[in-house]
Amino acid sequence: MKKVLITGANKSIGFETARQLLAKGYFVYLGSRDLQKGEKAVNTLKAAGFENIKTIQIDVSDPASVTAARKQVDALDILINNAGIKENIPPDAAMTDIDSIRKVFDTNFFGAIQVTQTFLDLLQQSAEPRIVNVTSGLASLTLHSDPSWKYYHLKRAGYGPSKTALNAYTVVLAYELKNTAFKVNAVDPGFTATDFNDHRGTGTVEDAAKIIVKYATIGADGPSGKFFSNEIDTESKESAW
Repeated sequence: MKKVLITGANKSIGFETARQLLAKGYFVYLGSRDLQKGEKAVNTLKAAGFENIKTIQIDVSDPASVTAARKQVDALDILINNAGIKENIPPDAAMTDIDSIRKVFDTNFFGAIQVTQTFLDLLQQSAEPRIVNVTSGLASLTLHSDPSWKYYHLKRAGYGPSKTALNAYTVVLAYELKNTAFKVNAVDPGFTATDFNDHRGTGTVEDAAKIIVKYATIGADGPSGKFFSNEIDTESKESAW
């Protein structure tokens, strides 16, 4: 049975991703910064009939927490870097609080790298290792430069740039692992209705999780080092990074 670690999986898109992977027969390590919330999520899934699941307490912005989480995992085939935060108030880019931006980067960018590097040895033991970095259309420099884009005016000094950096890391990591069995991709689940955006999103968590699951489970002939989105036609917009 293949094993998956999903960070930030106690609610919303991460939780639904866990549910869909469990339904496909995977064992899921449900990562949660708050252990109590993680256990509650796991109990909900167990009540729905799923058994192959375990809570992993992991704060991706805390190296000690990531190291402790690594000790609880004995094998891993898929890593989904889903944990993410945004600024409480969209800061003005010219006069922003640096600590606010740094906090966002610590989770969205450095946290994903920390988790990836810490669990890489386990993934290397898998016959079909997969890494999905959950990103956002707000990371796209191409789209942010296009006044006709429907989210053109939705600009944040921390969140978007942190995901832009994550996209860049995805490309670099995929290139480094190009001669191996790894598939590493960035996936944008789209503007999904969750508490992350006060449920203003237009997409569902089911559809958001579906595209993440798709690229977390691709075969040996699948892509690597690419960007895929529920919001953007990535086939016609090859430079939508």
